[in-house]
Amino acid sequence: MIILFNPRSANSKHRIPNSILQIGASIDGKYDYVFVDGNLEQDAWAKLKEYLSTGEFKYFGCTVMPGQQLKQAIPFTKKIREEFPGVINIWGGYFPSNQYKTILNSGFVDFIINGPGDKAFPSLIDALEKGTNPQEINNLIFKKDNEIVFTQKDDLIDQDLLPPLPYKKLNEFYPVKNYLGKTFLGNRTAAYHSSVGCPFTCSFCAVVPIYEARWKGKSAKRIYDDIKFLKEEYGADSVEFHDNNFFVSEKRTVEFSNLIKNENINWWGEGRIDTVDKYSDASIAAMREAGCRMIFFGAETGNDEILKQMDKGGTQSGEQIKRFAARMKKFDIIPEYSFVLGLPAETPEKVMRQIDEDIAFIKEIKEINPDTEIIIYVYSPVPTEGSELFEAVQKAGFNFPQKLEDWLNPEWENFDLRKNPLTPWLTPGMVKKIRNFETVINAYYPTVSDFKLTRFQKQMMRTLSFLRYKTGFYKFPYELKALQKFWLKYRQPEIEGFYVE
Repeated sequence: MIILFNPRSANSKHRIPNSILQIGASIDGKYDYVFVDGNLEQDAWAKLKEYLSTGEFKYFGCTVMPGQQLKQAIPFTKKIREEFPGVINIWGGYFPSNQYKTILNSGFVDFIINGPGDKAFPSLIDALEKGTNPQEINNLIFKKDNEIVFTQKDDLIDQDLLPPLPYKKLNEFYPVKNYLGKTFLGNRTAAYHSSVGCPFTCSFCAVVPIYEARWKGKSAKRIYDDIKFLKEEYGADSVEFHDNNFFVSEKRTVEFSNLIKNENINWWGEGRIDTVDKYSDASIAAMREAGCRMIFFGAETGNDEILKQMDKGGTQSGEQIKRFAARMKKFDIIPEYSFVLGLPAETPEKVMRQIDEDIAFIKEIKEINPDTEIIIYVYSPVPTEGSELFEAVQKAGFNFPQKLEDWLNPEWENFDLRKNPLTPWLTPGMVKKIRNFETVINAYYPTVSDFKLTRFQKQMMRTLSFLRYKTGFYKFPYELKALQKFWLKYRQPEIEGFYVE
């Protein structure tokens, strides 16, 4: 039997664990398996140990994303190796694919699923059961004779050919309705993946080394049928599409919009500015009519030179970012812009100048379209070998941890959450300025995502932050931090991924 484990990923809310559901679908009817969700277990290790102590479980499959999930994934997998040495430990997700050396050298992870696991996971179990060579299976990383083995990357599967997710099986362990939380979109928001990969090669993105500019999406009809099932079976009234890039195909987006428009479903997705900006006005209007309330975009920076350094590809530019914010306002779709501040530069003065320029650019975006949501990240390196940006990172002296357990240190957890970059070119003062500005702008412009705030609370935060925002005095915003901590926790997108969504 097989355990499929979803480590705790958030303290405040949890979503349908699509990553382990996808793997469950790949073995459903062939192998017996159970789900364990660390987000819904008071003592997840006790639940795992209860199963393992029966002696019936031979395989432990764990989805591992950077940050919070490592707090359970690392110590639990290590305990399994110590207390149940006969169990085979298999990890999947962005983190193991990008940090494979450290993980395999730990001695307690046996195999890494390097990309989609729809074929790789059941094929690996087949091979281990039959005693055949796993080197013949695509999408694997493992050790053999103390050498790391990479198997060939598999072609992306036609997503419509994948079996439906085993929601009913999940419901035996955790009620699916418990995963449908309240968001600004609705009272019962479901998480859903309609595609895998992304056709672009941004040098700061964890997807790039795994998918190598490949993308494959479900058809509009398949997406519609799945969403309608979640609505009718479990009461979903809204959807967050957690694809890396939902909007690759304008035709698919419009077809889906036309299908879903009478279902009274609000939805949110992630896309690229230069992709959606090519959509016709009629297409964007159809999206809004069909319930598209907000789209998350990687704006990154207003500096065209840095955008080129990031290998953003396409045609994105600072001018386009501004123009597109205005265009979205016309259609009443909120652009959620994320910015990455604190990239490496030749001198500390240039790093600081870039930060100041991006802060000014963000304020300009807010003047153009005050409804624009702003998400601010501090740049955290991703091991994209061969990219100009990662080469600059290495030259500056940045190194990832060499021991897996070191990722549990608080500073590396914050690194994964893009809060503390641990990069040698950023001083504590630079990071503080970025974080303080984030505090001030979030107070001055409470947005639709801050649905927990009353009108009075929003007005109080705006009043208290007025002088700071207008004068550029962001230091020591303790009064704003206190209110924000007391009233709400700001949301930043989190993506799951055994399936490497």
